[in-house]
Amino acid sequence: MPVKLYQPITPGRRHAGVLQAELTNKRPEKRLVRGAGKSGGRNAQGKITVRHRGGGAKRLLRLVDFKRDKFDVAARVAALEYDPSRTANLALLHYHDGDKRYVIAPEGLQVGEQVMSSQKSIEVKVGNRLPLKFVPPGMQVHDVELSPGRGGVMVRSAGSWATLMSLEVGQARLKLPSGETRSVSEMCLATVGQVGNVDHSNVRLGKAGRMRHLGFRPTVRGKAMNPVDHPHGGGEGHNPIGMKHPKTPWGKPALGVRTRRAHKASNRFIISRRRKQR
Repeated sequence: MPVKLYQPITPGRRHAGVLQAELTNKRPEKRLVRGAGKSGGRNAQGKITVRHRGGGAKRLLRLVDFKRDKFDVAARVAALEYDPSRTANLALLHYHDGDKRYVIAPEGLQVGEQVMSSQKSIEVKVGNRLPLKFVPPGMQVHDVELSPGRGGVMVRSAGSWATLMSLEVGQARLKLPSGETRSVSEMCLATVGQVGNVDHSNVRLGKAGRMRHLGFRPTVRGKAMNPVDHPHGGGEGHNPIGMKHPKTPWGKPALGVRTRRAHKASNRFIISRRRKQR
């Protein structure tokens, strides 16, 4: 899906671009959407826990089938659709019994093709979902389960993929997009291929208004504040933050701080981390 660049007829259009539409449906399937409320970054107590959220265009929540537990039943790709809540596009599957489901659309999947999900060995082609034990090493996969039957939780954003490195002793070794090498059960399901909409990262919004449409509010730099408002604040003119590491408004370390628990149970499944341990 190539990026279309606008002619610079206004300052906002000068550096803007959009994805050329290769989608077939403009309206979602009514049975597969729900109303999506807005929190404005606030928790149940009404306190802001995530800053710079609010507003944005109205959207409907698409119900995506991450489990794909309708096994050994062929489904036809009826449409490719846009999802405002994620970077990847969706594929609408029509099963022979009349059931309809949304799945993440892989790169190269075309309307009219037949795809299938199975717990047994089936054809390894783009869009098919099967256990990792039946996938040849070196193959690209996405929408990967962490535990069998849980549903896909990894590698779901636009253009991403994981590489199956090897199979050994009931475990499959995956190279994830972050660079981390992780071991999961060979019975975990994964979809063959790369997630579609690969040019999503090349889109330039061009103006602040398009960011507001996505639900993001303005962000003020800490160094532009006063010392009473932020650790980076104060000073005459344009100054650096003046400390070894950047801080949050509440004085906690920011940018690059590890948030994963040191003794988390699943640490034993990580073969090599995306960056060196210090």
